[in-house]
Amino acid sequence: MSTLPSCPTCSSEFTYEDAGLYICPECAHEWSEQAVILVETSRVYRDSAGNVLQDGDTVTVIKDLKLKGSAGAVKVGTKVKNIRLVDSDHDIDCKIDGFGAMSLKSEFVKKA
Repeated sequence: MSTLPSCPTCSSEFTYEDAGLYICPECAHEWSEQAVILVETSRVYRDSAGNVLQDGDTVTVIKDLKLKGSAGAVKVGTKVKNIRLVDSDHDIDCKIDGFGAMSLKSEFVKKA
């Protein structure tokens, strides 16, 4: 089992170490062990376009999202105000008018 960190750019697990640097063979990103410590201590949340998200931002849904246990769906273009970022599988906790409280993945939204 490998103890090397995943690539911070593309999340590839196939990294290797060479001359004190970690290297990703998939995206050719190189970083040092000190950069790994900084990345692990502070997580950066990004939307589908790569913009940095922060608590309180307004985002727009970029894809129809089906809801489990419901016949409805969150439609493309739905604006979500005052998001809260959390460290879990779904990065965003929010309230959507007509649906209530829910969690979204940051890859399905863009910053408004």
